[in-house]
Amino acid sequence: MPNTALHRTLTVALLACVALLPAACKQADTAPEATDAVTGSPEAPEGVSVTNARLVLPPVAGNPGAVYFDITNGSDSQLAIASAAVTGAGMAMLHASSTQGNTAEMVHLEEVPFAARQTVTFAPGGLHVMVHDLGPDIVAGSTAEVTLTFINGDKVSFPAAVETIGGGS
Repeated sequence: MPNTALHRTLTVALLACVALLPAACKQADTAPEATDAVTGSPEAPEGVSVTNARLVLPPVAGNPGAVYFDITNGSDSQLAIASAAVTGAGMAMLHASSTQGNTAEMVHLEEVPFAARQTVTFAPGGLHVMVHDLGPDIVAGSTAEVTLTFINGDKVSFPAAVETIGGGS
């Protein structure tokens, strides 16, 4: 296999992310304050809104953080999120995590579909946007711009409050 070194590097990176999943995705003790719903941004699909957006910093600098939010499809059509981006971060990926007994599992998702008139929650222990290579401007107490791209090319952007694990800013 010509890409053995790359394969090993990616495998090690994935295992490191899985090992840190419980810390990066830890539920805050208190519910975060809701951010304003974002609707009608120039590229946003009709009826899409985002609330409660937050980016939780990793407990160890250099590790990935996670973005959580609620997204509502107020339209009459099914939608699907194809990708995510965070301004000031090197990479953002759609993930789902779960725990089976003592084993935490995290998988990369190619898309996140949701039905018409449905709200989908990205929260610790479930769906989330894993964010790698956080820039120096992404610090507790600030905001980070998150952009979701849908499979049809539409986008919605929204600010996410940056906080530490446990909800501190």
